[in-house]
Amino acid sequence: MANEDRTRTYDGTDLPAGNTNSAGEPNACEGLTIGELAREAGVTPRALRFYQSKGLLGHCGGRSAARVYSQADLDRLALILQGKRLGFTLNEIRELLAVPASRSAKVLPIGRRKCVDQINMLERQRRDIDRAIAELREIYTRMLTDSDTSSPARMPGMR
Repeated sequence: MANEDRTRTYDGTDLPAGNTNSAGEPNACEGLTIGELAREAGVTPRALRFYQSKGLLGHCGGRSAARVYSQADLDRLALILQGKRLGFTLNEIRELLAVPASRSAKVLPIGRRKCVDQINMLERQRRDIDRAIAELREIYTRMLTDSDTSSPARMPGMR
């Protein structure tokens, strides 16, 4: 097929002419395969299938058995991954995605109260993690001290 009969899409792939909408995006069910979407988003195909099984991410069946995803799916996946980074549960992410996007679709629609609650929860987790690290360092130091007094041998890699 000649180059003029093909259209470059948002992800750099070529589609036969006529498979894109007026914005130059692929028509429904004419987008990314599961592997392409996974590479684009930096996740595994297994993660995509998991999100799909939980009702967070859909796909177009198309004419073949292959999963095919659109730009809207890629955008939605970005919001799912943002929700994960921010420490939200999958149920919370689902609820947030159900809210109509009044602002930029590039940011989860988190209300002020939910944002403050999440910050407080993450700060509590950080304090808990800091305490656990301090306790482990203490245990490790005791191990070194006990090992120094009971035997002249040092741990491998230690000076």
